[in-house]
This record gives sequence, C-alpha cells and structure tokens, in this order.
Amino acid sequence: MKKIFKILLGLVLVVLLFAFLFVPKIVDKKFNTVSEKPPYKVDKDAQMLYDSLDFVADMHCDALLWERDLLQKNDFGSVDIPRMLEANMALQAFTIVTKAPRNMNFDKNTGETDQITLPFILQMRPIASWFNLTERALTQCAALYDFENKSEGKFRVISSVNGLESYISDRKSNRKITAGFLGIEGMHALDGKLENVDVLYRAGVRMMSPVHFFDNELGSSAHGVEHGGLTAFGRQVMKKMQDKNMILDVAHCSPKMVDEILQITTKPIVSSHTGVQGTHMSVRNISDNHIKGIAKTGGLISIAMFEPATGNKTPSSTAKAIKYCIDLVGADYVALGSDFDGAIEIHTDVTGLPLYVEELLKLGVSNADIKKVMGGNVKRFLLENLPKN
Repeated sequence: MKKIFKILLGLVLVVLLFAFLFVPKIVDKKFNTVSEKPPYKVDKDAQMLYDSLDFVADMHCDALLWERDLLQKNDFGSVDIPRMLEANMALQAFTIVTKAPRNMNFDKNTGETDQITLPFILQMRPIASWFNLTERALTQCAALYDFENKSEGKFRVISSVNGLESYISDRKSNRKITAGFLGIEGMHALDGKLENVDVLYRAGVRMMSPVHFFDNELGSSAHGVEHGGLTAFGRQVMKKMQDKNMILDVAHCSPKMVDEILQITTKPIVSSHTGVQGTHMSVRNISDNHIKGIAKTGGLISIAMFEPATGNKTPSSTAKAIKYCIDLVGADYVALGSDFDGAIEIHTDVTGLPLYVEELLKLGVSNADIKKVMGGNVKRFLLENLPKN
C-alpha cells in the first residue's frame, strides 16, 4: 500500500508540476492568436507615413492577464515591449481583467461563475489575488510597474500629465523607449466598495469601465441580463472618478447605461475598444447616436481589431469602421482600440499597425487625419484629461 501511495503521490506531483509550468503558456497561446501572422508586407508609401508618425497609441489590451514576460519578444500573443518598440508604438493602454464568466458570449451572461480563478492559481500569482477581485487588479498593476523597473529605461508607466509631457520630450531624441498606462475592464474590481476607487488610483489606474461581460453593482452590461442603466452606486463611482480625473470608459456598457452616462458626465469619456453598428451590426458595437454623444463630450471612439467587432478578419474592416466614424463626427474623436491579447483572434499583432495606415490611405483618409487616429488624438486627450501630477 505504501508503494502504491508513493506512486500515486508521484503522479499527482508530476501532473501539478506540468500544470504550473506549462498550462498557463499553452492557454495563452491557444486564446491569443492573430489572423495574419508577421512579418507584414506594407506598401512603401504607407510605411513611410507610418514611420513619420511621432505618436502611435492604442487604447486597449489585456496582456497583463497572462503570465507572460513582456520584456521578452514572444512568438505568440500580440503585445510585448520589444514588439512595441519594433512597431514604433509610443503608448499602449494596459487594461485589467479581473473576472470572466464561463461560456462567455455576447448575448447573455451572469456573474455567478468565474474562469479567471484557476489561471491565477496556475500562474502562481499572489495568494491574496486568487479569490479577491481588487487584489487581482492590484497584482496586475504591480506587474506593469515591475516591467518598468526591469526595462532599463525602455518602458515607462504613465499616470499624469507631467509624466506624459516628460516622456514625450524624451522620446523626441530617443525613439527606443515606449510606455503604457493602466485601465480596469469592469468595476466589479472594486468589490462593491467606493473607497477602492482610491486604492486603484494609488496603484496607478487612470481609466475604468463600469462593466465587462456581466451585470454588476454599477449597472448593466450589453452582454448581461438586466439591460438596465447605472445604479446609485454606479453614479457615486462615476462622480468620484471624474473628481479624480480618472477616465470613464463605456466599452461593454448596455445602451441604456451609455445614455445615462452621456446625460450626467462632466468630463470627456471614451469607448476603449469597439466596433460600430454602421459597418457591422452587433450588440458588441455602438450606435451612431452614441458615437455622436461621445464625440460631443470631447471623448474618443477607439476602434477594435477583431472579427466580431469589425465583421471580418482583416485590417480593412477596422479601417472601414474608422472611416465611418471620421465621416460621422470628424477625425478628432477616433482612435485605435485593438483588444490585443483579449482572449480573441486579432487581425494582426502590434507590429502589423502599418497595415491599418495602408488601408486608411486606400479609403482616401488624409495623412493629417491618419496621424490623429493612429495616436495623435490619444496624446492630446491624455494631456487634457489625466491628473496633472
């Protein structure tokens, strides 16, 4: 019996060792894929225009969810710091996911299940983060700052206007640096506590969306059950955020919630990653009225790069959505919002961004407007809306 027990124990240890060492990477590779793999061939004129851009930026990626070394160039996923440098990317929003229901879909989800717990355990994240959503967010915030500390000056985390201005100045003489800023995708990360807005702010978070794929204490998701608007708690959180110059992101919000936010917002708001119903009808995408409403606040509509949002698996579909928004509200309110590494197949990885310039040129978008969309608008928006210090 002792011999059998030792054999069984040995097998269990082998299975656990395999799970901890290999499963997280296997899962990452499985879910974070690209439709068109690098290296990318780009028209000469498009590449020249892309290379001339002084600020390339993207408003949404979920790379911090995965236990991936972002200081190393990886042959899977969409984003890491070496590939950001290769792509001449100036700024990437690193948006934090803390909970996702099993069998997640665009139509109807509840918050009763969670498929993030097991990956956090297998990734050997801090024990405090295994079952606490605020701690999960803080763990991912700390990870980005850790990459900054180990990057030998190649990567910075931006949290203020002063920090962004200093970075922009330094980048004029050194293109071999890049940066990111922190966001939250779904404010269930607050664990229902208003004071956790301050906790996450102190951890560097500067943008938050009320909901993700299910309804929560703040209100209704476009993919939830209730299809309602903001709760009283949601309004409290929104006021506190805007008092602190934190950016409100309406991605994944129900239409009614977006309507209510537009009625009461005192600051510009964004949709960090979205498609538009004008080019692809989907519950995932925003209406013309919401595009106009966000633009009226002085905000940004950031266009995604995946088939369910844009209609097919090509950069041209993202370009068409961008062009649609430009025609509707003007180029000053349009940006990129890829959803890189969001457990979904993306058109290209970050080094494929010149392809979007190529497609925009084909659609007749001017060089000046392309410069705005590819990052100029994000730079201006953050300089106007981040906290000063």
